[in-house]
Amino acid sequence: MTKLVGLADVQAARELLAGITRTTPLEPSRPLSAVLGGTAWLKCENMQRAGSYKVRGAYVRIARLAAPERARGVVAASAGNHAQGVALAAGLLGTTATVFMPVGAPLPKVEATKKYGARVELVGSSVDESLVAAQEFADRTGAVFIHPFDHPDVIAGQGTVALEILEQCPDVRTIVAGVGGGGLISGIAVAAKALRPDIRVIGVQASGAAAFPPSLLAGAPVRLPAYATIADGIAVGRPGDVTFAHVRELVDEVVTVSEEDISRALLMLLERGKQVVEPAGVVGAAALLSGAVRVDTPVVGVLSGGNIDPLLLLRVIEHGLAAAGRYLRFTVRCTDRPGQLASLLSQIAEHRGNVVDVEHQRHNPHLRLGEVEVALSVETRGPEHSDRLISALRSSGYQVVFA
Repeated sequence: MTKLVGLADVQAARELLAGITRTTPLEPSRPLSAVLGGTAWLKCENMQRAGSYKVRGAYVRIARLAAPERARGVVAASAGNHAQGVALAAGLLGTTATVFMPVGAPLPKVEATKKYGARVELVGSSVDESLVAAQEFADRTGAVFIHPFDHPDVIAGQGTVALEILEQCPDVRTIVAGVGGGGLISGIAVAAKALRPDIRVIGVQASGAAAFPPSLLAGAPVRLPAYATIADGIAVGRPGDVTFAHVRELVDEVVTVSEEDISRALLMLLERGKQVVEPAGVVGAAALLSGAVRVDTPVVGVLSGGNIDPLLLLRVIEHGLAAAGRYLRFTVRCTDRPGQLASLLSQIAEHRGNVVDVEHQRHNPHLRLGEVEVALSVETRGPEHSDRLISALRSSGYQVVFA
């Protein structure tokens, strides 16, 4: 039986973190409150040092190493947030850090990790492969391996998020947070359930990387054969042994959200909340916005990180606009004669669609002689406006095909 972290461990971790981490703000969310019919708050760990909650657990883990262990240095594996947390914590505690990251890790996260003082090695195509390389490095060099989630000290550090939530919102009834390997939700559940057993603690995974539901069903950690999601920070193929024990014992429910749900939530937070949040950090809000879970209010959704690659942000915004019916990508086939393109664009303008991109294609082998294909990206004001625009084009004789 795995011994669970206790409230005293989380409280001791908080003492260690005094003056190191920030007490991040708890902000009200009107859009989520309107959807839920009750008060919704957002715990803004995207505003934590190094851009996520990860520095909490990393610092506690490294701070509790003996002096000879710290002298050997530390090693970690991460898609980005744990990497930055370890690099920052190691610098504050005077030890060296080597971090293994997947080859496709977002460039801003790689560069930020280096700037915090860590040496970065790009290995493998996933966090799981980077974890293997990091463990091999630890075995070879004697460096202490700092696991991103599966260690009691890490769980205790992450649990300090819940202590702050309970102080900032004493009447909270539900806490919702994203789940990758399970360190954050485990720590939150330890503290919340010890202080307020009536609080519901709900974990959220991206549907394309959801290892906890089948693991809970099987009664033991199960490795996914394959997984993929835009939420790279929670793309973990297997729950940890320690975190699985905590989630099974203390977490009330684990639900999943789609890529569209994540994109819509990220867009909502940008537009309405003025919050920059990465896809992994927004899954809790995505579950509330999409109705993936029923909650008792007041509810607190944890925005676990804000380290997003600007290029990914552009793609996710476009995806979110499309999911919300505000961004259309389609092709129109029409006769190839002078003025036809101008007529098409004029009709879109008459219906107040904003053409973002247009491509005129004459050489598609599937086109008939005298026919042209026009690929368009158009901004609209929502699903009803999009439907009116497409109906108008089809009524005018245009053959509209969605990308």
